[in-house]
Amino acid sequence: MRKTLLIILICATFSACNWFKEKPEIAVVLSEHFNNKLYNKFDTAVYLPIFKAKLEEQRKGFLNPKLITAFYEKNEYLPKLITKFYVNGQLDTLKAYIAGSKADGFNPEIFNVAAYEQQLQTLNKNQFKNIDEVYNLIADLELNTAYVLNKYTNFMAYGSINPRNFFNRFYIPVKRPDSLKMDSVLHTENIVATLKSVQPTAKSYLQLKQALANFSVSRGDGAAINIIKMNLERMRWRLPKETEELVVVNIPDFTLTWFKQNDTLAHMNVCVGGKREAAYAEKMKVFLKSGRLDDKPKNHETPQLFSIFNAIQVNPIWNIPVSIAQSEIYWMARKDPYYLSNNNIRVYYKGKLVADPDTINWNRYPREKLPFSFKQGSGDGNALGKFKFVFDNSSSIYLHDTNNKYGFKLANRAISHGCVRIEQPLKFAELMVKDKYQYDNLRMDVDLPPIDTTKNAIFQKKLAKKTDTLNTFKLKPTWYSPRKSIGVFIAYYTAWADDSGTVQFRPDVYNYDPILWEAIKRYM
Repeated sequence: MRKTLLIILICATFSACNWFKEKPEIAVVLSEHFNNKLYNKFDTAVYLPIFKAKLEEQRKGFLNPKLITAFYEKNEYLPKLITKFYVNGQLDTLKAYIAGSKADGFNPEIFNVAAYEQQLQTLNKNQFKNIDEVYNLIADLELNTAYVLNKYTNFMAYGSINPRNFFNRFYIPVKRPDSLKMDSVLHTENIVATLKSVQPTAKSYLQLKQALANFSVSRGDGAAINIIKMNLERMRWRLPKETEELVVVNIPDFTLTWFKQNDTLAHMNVCVGGKREAAYAEKMKVFLKSGRLDDKPKNHETPQLFSIFNAIQVNPIWNIPVSIAQSEIYWMARKDPYYLSNNNIRVYYKGKLVADPDTINWNRYPREKLPFSFKQGSGDGNALGKFKFVFDNSSSIYLHDTNNKYGFKLANRAISHGCVRIEQPLKFAELMVKDKYQYDNLRMDVDLPPIDTTKNAIFQKKLAKKTDTLNTFKLKPTWYSPRKSIGVFIAYYTAWADDSGTVQFRPDVYNYDPILWEAIKRYM
C-alpha cells in the first residue's frame, strides 16, 4: 500500500513540474533546426494569450478577418504556418514573391514586406535571451504570414479591387476570391505551389509586365508608368468563363480581335458608343428633379461585358430603343411626315401596327409619354445593316453591320448609341457559322453568290423572286445558329505591349483611367 501511494505521489510531483508534458510541435521544429534547447521551453499556455491578443488587435487589417480567426480557432491558435513552412524555406520564398510584386505594379509595402523580412531575420539569427522574446516574435510572424499569404494571392489572382464597385457600366461578373478559396490557401500543403498557381500567365499580361520593367529602368515618365499599372490591374480581373475562342472588343482602340487560343482569326475596326455628356452627374440630378427629357444628359457609352454568342440575324429588324425614339425618331417624324415610310419604319400603338404612320399628328403626343414603339424593317436602309450578332446581356447590346461605312474611317470611332458596329461583318459571319453550307445560304440571303457554284440555280431563283414586281417580295430576317462556345468580351484597355515589346497607348475615351487610379493608387 505504501509503495502504491509513493508512486502516485511521485507521478503527481512530476506532473506538477511539467516533466511529462508533451512539447508543442513548434518547440520540436525550432529546437531541432537551431540545435537550441531554449525552444524546448515553449509553453503554449503562455503563448496562446499573447497570440489571441495580437490577433484581436490586428484582425481588422485582414481582407477577411472572420476567415482568419476561424482558421486559428480550428487550429487551437497554434503557429501552424511557421511550423509547416519555416524550416523548409517556404516562408523565405513567400518573402521573395511579395518583394517581387513591384514588377506587377504593386508597392511591396502593402504586403508588409519590410516588417516580414525583419521578423524572418530575427528568427534566423537565433539570438533570443529568453523564451518570452520568442512568444512575441512567433505570434507576429505567424499573423503576418497569414496576412501576406491571403492578401498577395488574392491580389495576384483576382486583382486588388472589384471593378463592379467602381464602374456603373461594368457588367462582367468577374471571379472574386470567396471564403472557400481563401481558406484553401491558408490550409495549403505547399506555399510555393500556391504562389505559382496565382501568377497571371496570359501572354498579354507578361508582355505588359516586361514593358513596365523597361519603362521603370529606362524612362522617368510617371504618367505612362501609372497607365501601365492600371492596365496590368485590368488584366488581373478574371472573366467568369473560359472559352476556346474569344472575340475581344477593345473600346479605347476601336478594334475587334478574334482569338482562338494563341491564334488570331480576325482583326478589324469597330465603332463603339459615344462618350457621355460633360458634367453628366450634375445634369442627371437636374433631370431627376425636373423629369423633362430636354434635361436628360446623353450617355451612349458601350458597357464592359462578357457573354456567349447565341444567334446570327441576317437582314435584321431594328427594334428602336425608347431613348432613340424619343430623342431622334420623334423629331424626324415631326419635321418630315414621310420620314417613317421612306425609312421603312413601322409604328405600333399599344402593340398594334399603325396602318398609315404618315398621318399621325405628332403634336398631340409629348415625347416624354410617347405611346408608340418603332421597328425598322429589313433592307439596305436598315441602321443595323445586313447582319446582327446576338448574345445574352442585360443592356440590349449586340454587334452589327451598319449602312454608314464612313464611321470606320474616323480616328475617334466612339459614335454609336452603345452597340458595336463592325467593319467586316461578312468575314465575321463566315467565322461564326457552323459550316460551308450555312455560309452559302447566308451569302444568298444578302444577295451574294454562293461559294459552291452548284447552288447558282438556287441563287438565281432567289434573285428573281426579289425583283418580281408582280408579286411584292417582303424581305424578312433569317436566323442562323453560331458555332458553340464563342465568347465575346467588351473590354477597356488603354495600354498593352505588342510582340516587339512596344507599349501601345490609346486615349482614355470614356475617362475611366482617373476612376481606376483613384481606386488602386494606395496599392501601387
